[in-house]
Amino acid sequence: MVVQVQGESLVEEVLMLKDAEAGLDGVIAVHSTVLGPGAGGCRLWHYADGEAAFADAVRLAEGMSYKNALAGLPLGGAKAVLRRPAGDFDRAKLFRAFGRAVARLEGRYVTAEDVGTGVADMEVVAGETRHVAGLAKRPGRPGGDPSPHTARGVFVAMEHAVRRRLGRDLAGCTVAIQGVGHVGEALAHLLHAAGARLVVADVDSERVARVAVETGAEVASSAQVLATRAEVFAPCALGGVFHAESVEAVRAPVICGAANNQLATAQDGERLARRGILYAPDYVVNAGGIINVAGEYIGWSPEDVAGRVESTGARLGAVLDLAEAQGLAPHLAADVLARSAIAAGRVKTPIAA
Repeated sequence: MVVQVQGESLVEEVLMLKDAEAGLDGVIAVHSTVLGPGAGGCRLWHYADGEAAFADAVRLAEGMSYKNALAGLPLGGAKAVLRRPAGDFDRAKLFRAFGRAVARLEGRYVTAEDVGTGVADMEVVAGETRHVAGLAKRPGRPGGDPSPHTARGVFVAMEHAVRRRLGRDLAGCTVAIQGVGHVGEALAHLLHAAGARLVVADVDSERVARVAVETGAEVASSAQVLATRAEVFAPCALGGVFHAESVEAVRAPVICGAANNQLATAQDGERLARRGILYAPDYVVNAGGIINVAGEYIGWSPEDVAGRVESTGARLGAVLDLAEAQGLAPHLAADVLARSAIAAGRVKTPIAA
């Protein structure tokens, strides 16, 4: 069953998803379709209740609108959030039901992987709708797991932020990475290759141990890593990392990571700025994955996608330039630029009907 609610001020469209037989319980939030179809991944997570899932979907969808706008993509913003069923469940059945829900939106929402989902899940969804990306790679076209593209974008943004704030390269810098899932692990390998020293933390002890062995990283607990003495702190797990208390614990002068919605509130971004910490806004630096998704869905070449991802540092630079010129915290400058792009309806490459 799909219940559709329209006319909310926060989003254009909300669909509550419920299929008890398939174990489907969640929400699709479409924040904006001004620039194109709402695009954003499907998250499968342990939410306490439907209210928590709804709140997360709405906030994530707004972030996708801003992310896609600043990346110059002909896409609006949306997000799907699914509550993970307790115990064993038929994963294929759940994602077939989800795919049918996406199909009912008739292209207003384009889905892909996110936390808790992967290529295999999207292949199941593709059996029900064509409005899906993040599928297995096809020759000559973007596709596959978007995580390496996200990691690459964060890496080039981090290079820019460190040069700007510290006047140096990443070689010899200490970078503390919170979360070494698909994106965090890929980022760790990029940083290791660049000569950075790493401190890594994750709730998955086996995964963090493997990454530490492969990159020579020091392992910290999830509680300790935020306060690590480092040049860069890279949040690459879930959101809400920075709040009134945690902001005071940060010792790194640069924050640049892949997690979405890193600031618990807008005031926390201003708190970081007052402490002299350069915060690279999350949706500016972590757009590499959605750029790859867009390329796959629209039909760009892998070279086009790579070029757009490599421009992440330049886009961060534009945000930081505006922040300095207008005396704004970086997250507020990013919001200004994103809202301006959406209001102007600027689409560089329209999607053919």
